[in-house]
Amino acid sequence: MSLPEPRANPELFGHAAAEAMLADAMRAGRLHHAWLITGPEGIGKATFAFRFARRLLAGVPAGNSLALAPDHPTFRRVAASSHADLLTVERAWDEKRKRLRGEIIVEHVRAVSGFLHRTAAEGGWRVVVIDGCENLNRNASNALLKMLEEPPPRAILLLVASATGSLPPTIASRCRRLMLAPLDDAAMQLVVRQLLPDIDDAARARLIAIADGSPGRAAMLAQAGGLGAADLVDKVLTAPDRGTVLHAHAIADALGRDDTAFATFMTLLRAAIAAAVRDAAAGRADPDQTRLLGTRPLDAWVEVWETLGQLQDHTEGAYLDKRQAVVTGLALLRAI
Repeated sequence: MSLPEPRANPELFGHAAAEAMLADAMRAGRLHHAWLITGPEGIGKATFAFRFARRLLAGVPAGNSLALAPDHPTFRRVAASSHADLLTVERAWDEKRKRLRGEIIVEHVRAVSGFLHRTAAEGGWRVVVIDGCENLNRNASNALLKMLEEPPPRAILLLVASATGSLPPTIASRCRRLMLAPLDDAAMQLVVRQLLPDIDDAARARLIAIADGSPGRAAMLAQAGGLGAADLVDKVLTAPDRGTVLHAHAIADALGRDDTAFATFMTLLRAAIAAAVRDAAAGRADPDQTRLLGTRPLDAWVEVWETLGQLQDHTEGAYLDKRQAVVTGLALLRAI
């Protein structure tokens, strides 16, 4: 199961209301110059941004959909990163470390200014997509703010962010916010059936449950052995000896040294803790969640969730022993 890159993805699952609102705004000629597209990871924010960008470059839609056919010239050029009136800014690839850089630097944002102030090659809009704008460093944020304060005509910036809390308020306040929500179960059924037509009903239901309304997460979990990792998380959270050294080493051995398995396990473990805390705070925790949380205060579990995230980031960022990281992380469950 895999999803195309957002710029080349002709499908958009869910978000029909947001599409209709933008289509109506385009027909009325009242588009804001900057849009902040927010929502959880993997729900299609970048796919939505490029879908919007393609429609801006191709012309006003007749209906409520922003879709373009994959054989449309504008679609093909956007997919190939060759459209003269579209600029994409995102974290660059670090060739030395073989991974994406941790931040978007000011030099990449400065290129936006020159792009926006030149004449559109095709006489229409100039569009900038900043994917992961929460990763802008301070200088890059300041450079972007100046552009938002003095936008040129016929130019639109589409800012995509999952973690808006780290985005400067001065930037957010100058954008029209478009919040996309996780997909409901019916939409996720369509996603998984289309992308994984051969799995059985039980596996499909399990994948939808752990994907938490995110097509991107569903694709990642299907590729990364997510169902097996989810079973391990269940064992961790329900085992009476959870967090003991022997139990932690058994889980670490089951994961092995595979980078993907480690990331998937840690992500699902944190998601399970977050769901339990969220449901307990709302008074709707089920018996399994109640047993997980025990009698400890919810803020202590929030601290565990945060510490597990820091441990995962540090382990992956510094190439540390992932088996030891699992043992260390599971010890937190015992301590609490």
